[in-house]
This record gives sequence, C-alpha cells and structure tokens, in this order.
Amino acid sequence: MKFKPLADRVIIRPAAAEEVTAAGIIIPDSAKEKPLRGEVLAVGNGTKDEEMVLKPNDQVLYGKYAGTELELDGEKVLIMRQSEVLAVIE
Repeated sequence: MKFKPLADRVIIRPAAAEEVTAAGIIIPDSAKEKPLRGEVLAVGNGTKDEEMVLKPNDQVLYGKYAGTELELDGEKVLIMRQSEVLAVIE
C-alpha cells in the first residue's frame, strides 16, 4: 500500500532502538530510549508558505516527542510536520 502525506507532513521510519545490557540484564522495550533519528519514507508537496526541503531516503533527527506513531503495513512509523524535524544527517 502506498501513502502520500499531505501538505508539509513527512512519514519517517524510526531507527531501531539500541538494546543495552548492563551486567547481563536485558533492558525491556518499555525502558529503551526512544530513537531520535530515522529515515524519511515519503513527503508531502509542502505549502505555499513552506517549501518541502526533505526528500525520501534522507536520514533525519527529530524531537523526542515529535510526530504521531502509526502502523502502516505492519511497520511502526511516525508522521510529523517538516518543522518538527531538527536536522538532516549528511
């Protein structure tokens, strides 16, 4: 299934959370740090006031509480406004 965000929104696949072990203890998913980077999967067309500068496959950093989590085709993704993206990783 294909999804196209509207206006200045982007769909981002979060990077996998790193599994940290300390002294043989496995940290459960609920205690793992939420990833703050991901890959842009799809972008909208932008608005008349804000040009879309992100493009698919960009690696980006975003705020800890940015976006709305969705499940698309069995995969957890985030949808957020372009303005919630903090930086593009080059």
